[in-house]
Amino acid sequence: MTYDNTLKYLVEQYPEDFIRYLLASEATDIQILKTELNQEPIRADSVTFLQTANQILHLEFQTLPASTPPLPLRMLDYWVRLYRQYNCDIEQVVIFLKPTTSEAVFVDQFTARNTTHRYRIIRIWEQDPEPLLLSPGLLPLATLARTDSPQNLLQQVAVQVSMIEEEATKQSISVCTQLLAGLVFEPELIRQFLRREDMRESSIYQEILEEGLQEGRQRGIEQGLEQGLEQGLEQGLEQGLEQGRQSELRLVIRLLTRRLGSINSQLQSRLQELSLTQLEDLGEVLLDFVSEADLMNWLNSIEN
Repeated sequence: MTYDNTLKYLVEQYPEDFIRYLLASEATDIQILKTELNQEPIRADSVTFLQTANQILHLEFQTLPASTPPLPLRMLDYWVRLYRQYNCDIEQVVIFLKPTTSEAVFVDQFTARNTTHRYRIIRIWEQDPEPLLLSPGLLPLATLARTDSPQNLLQQVAVQVSMIEEEATKQSISVCTQLLAGLVFEPELIRQFLRREDMRESSIYQEILEEGLQEGRQRGIEQGLEQGLEQGLEQGLEQGLEQGRQSELRLVIRLLTRRLGSINSQLQSRLQELSLTQLEDLGEVLLDFVSEADLMNWLNSIEN
């Protein structure tokens, strides 16, 4: 979920960078289409629609190749809905982020007896990092690009981030870079080259975190309400709140792991016992932690 929100932020804040990279176009009059186009819920890792003067770029990121419904069918479904509504040229690009040998990342079309629909596939780990290093909005993706020396590439991205003159932009790009780099790099290595303080100070990180927490809670509550129609409203709400707590717990553990490294089983057991409110409080303070001792002291303080 954190990756989803990070990528949506990058595309919506730097649409010119993505249009230039993917369409080789210098379009500046770009609109972000907020329409969901969904008659039925379709969950994608990150979907964005950018409209230029004569074209729509449907951009979709996938951390994992698995998809329900299958990705090729979903791309056809989106194309039909977009074309019916806007009646213009539509370029669809799927960017896979995490290296895998799955055959699904090589499929670039939907095929049925009377229908064939094609779209573009980009496996980011096979791409030359140089074009990605030229634009601020693409720097976070550069950490996932092709390289014989991952550490040198991460250092090169960090240097480019440090050269951004506007401080707020530098801070936001640094945060997005650290979050996406976490897909392939160990937290300790990321900390060598990028300022962890940016995470704590950045408003965009807080927005991404809060949006992710709210989405997790809302999804849990909605699932609980659906179950409540069959099993009783009280039981459904209780299950929904617990699912929301579990969503928040998973996010907090992921952030703690990125901040401190692996968390021992004893501390994980104590985290499992925290309430939703306590997990929210922990999500706000964990960026100040520098070791497991800080986490242990915080847990001891709330128990006391």
